[in-house]
Amino acid sequence: MNQNAEIHEVRASSAAGIPMLLLLLALTFVALPTLFIIGLRIPAVLAAIVVFFCWFGFFMVQPNQGAVMQLFGRYVGTVRDEGLRWANPFYSKKAVSLRIRNFESNKLKVNDLEGSPIEIGAVVVWQVVDTAEAVFSVDDYEDFVHVQAEAALRQSATSYPYDLHDGHTISLRSHTQEIADHLQKEIQERLTSAGVKVLEARISHLAYAAEIAQAMLQRQQASAIIAARTKIVEGAVSMVHMALDQLNEKGVVKLDEERKAAMVSNLLVVLCGERGTQPIVNTGSIY
Repeated sequence: MNQNAEIHEVRASSAAGIPMLLLLLALTFVALPTLFIIGLRIPAVLAAIVVFFCWFGFFMVQPNQGAVMQLFGRYVGTVRDEGLRWANPFYSKKAVSLRIRNFESNKLKVNDLEGSPIEIGAVVVWQVVDTAEAVFSVDDYEDFVHVQAEAALRQSATSYPYDLHDGHTISLRSHTQEIADHLQKEIQERLTSAGVKVLEARISHLAYAAEIAQAMLQRQQASAIIAARTKIVEGAVSMVHMALDQLNEKGVVKLDEERKAAMVSNLLVVLCGERGTQPIVNTGSIY
């Protein structure tokens, strides 16, 4: 994202609040009355005005929080020292949370790489690492994170198919870690200018759109049946081959090519059939 002037965080100096509080109390209730008593009214009035404005220099910084300070619109720096602090009373101070935050995106309806409509949602874990960029580079960094994360999620969803087929090596459903890494990278590229670091991004919801869900379920079932049948046939062929080899090696029975073919046919029917076979006992010659 192009910007005319990039602003990065710098640390601003601030005084400890408790010593400054004690000092101002001493000036207010001891030094100023003493000046009035000894007759130095004009210096006392000027000092009172200064002390009055100094009271507005106190501010609180909570743990994992930064205070972005400006002087008449110019960025001065950020204070990250927690506790009661004191700085120039003319500084404006804006608190920015540095805590780890997360949000779950809306369920988006997009088309995957093959054009199939799907529903997808993600959980994004993020943290502000540069308070100056978060405040000055974008208008509202929290809204910016939400919008850009959903845009990156759409981009990632259209880059991969929902399921593995037709020669694809990575899919949204089967390669969750690879998809999470790609999604995190996509979001981070969009949020770097806002001073935000993406700690984790993972898909929380993934499904076919309602209008094609039934058709896709039938497709998945058909693929599963084909895969199971292929495995069964491979096993059956291996068992038949092993049976013929052992019969031949041990000399149990000698079969010609025609009988071997019949035996192979019968064994394949028994091994590949969906229902249990009914045996027929041959009481005569096998020929």
